Amino acid sequence: MNKTYDTVIIDAETMRSTFNRILIECGFSELNAAKCAEIFTKNTLDGVFSHGVNRFAKFVNYVKAGYVVPEAVPSVRGRFGSVEQWDGNLGPGPLNASRATERAIEISAEYGMGMVAMANTNHWMRGGTYGWQAALKGFVFLGWTNTMANMPAWGATDPHLGNNPLVIAVPWNDTAIVLDFAMSQYSYGVLESYKNAGRMLPFPGGFSSKGELTDDPGKILESWRSLPIGYWKGSSLSLLLDILASILSGGLSVHEISKSKSEYSLSQVFIALNIRGLTNFPAINDAVGKIIADLHRSIPVNESARVRYPGEDCSSIRHEHERNGIPVSWKIWKEIEKL
Repeated sequence: MNKTYDTVIIDAETMRSTFNRILIECGFSELNAAKCAEIFTKNTLDGVFSHGVNRFAKFVNYVKAGYVVPEAVPSVRGRFGSVEQWDGNLGPGPLNASRATERAIEISAEYGMGMVAMANTNHWMRGGTYGWQAALKGFVFLGWTNTMANMPAWGATDPHLGNNPLVIAVPWNDTAIVLDFAMSQYSYGVLESYKNAGRMLPFPGGFSSKGELTDDPGKILESWRSLPIGYWKGSSLSLLLDILASILSGGLSVHEISKSKSEYSLSQVFIALNIRGLTNFPAINDAVGKIIADLHRSIPVNESARVRYPGEDCSSIRHEHERNGIPVSWKIWKEIEKL
């Protein structure tokens, strides 16, 4: 461990073992602790600090408060054709989501498409984790979750919508194209990360309490007026994602989740598509490659930058952190060590 200024350099194994130890102390079995610690560590290795190391202490506090039940596992409430409805039983969000993704893959392998809609679960952390999980096995993935109300509808000042993250993943050769995004310009995890780092956002991300568009994450966190992506379009998409998540799973909607001061008992949807049976399957990798090659021919606004596809930098960021360690906020790491 090497401390420099306000960050500390942590190697992946130290992070993983620290998470694992704390989770076991919180009542997780050795197996579940290892799986959960691995997800938090991999999220951080890939550069998604906001839903990796930066979120770990809050996750543990939710366990201690009883919102997350360490050894709860999902149960099947209904099944018809290629669709299953699950009750997450308030189990750990990352473990529930990983299980649901794996089951959607299994169903898809049999039927061509598989869907698991899960009620009564918890925050899945980085949704892209499950897109990668499916895509690296050769399956297209589509998944989303609702949240508590944290975003105003377009034209409103008070939050009645969730920022309801959506994930779309497509396998390509030995990697994947993975889009993972909230319906707000920035997720609340990202806002917190920028605030903790004392940095302004690259682009305006919401409104202050005075109704002024701002790039100050602290003002947005204070006002709870995050900016919907595409303005009214993101607002509308958020609404439809919530409706679908709640009716497909039979779970709570955003306004029902928001009756509690804490975010838990969420509704989520996991869909896997088996593209191996498509008539054009042998040509898919080449077709995707040509689309990406055309994207890369784009003329960048900044000559020193390049136009990327979603998830393109994941492997390089991961390898950088594996070689040189992970720069973690000193304050956040000390908080984790005290758990």
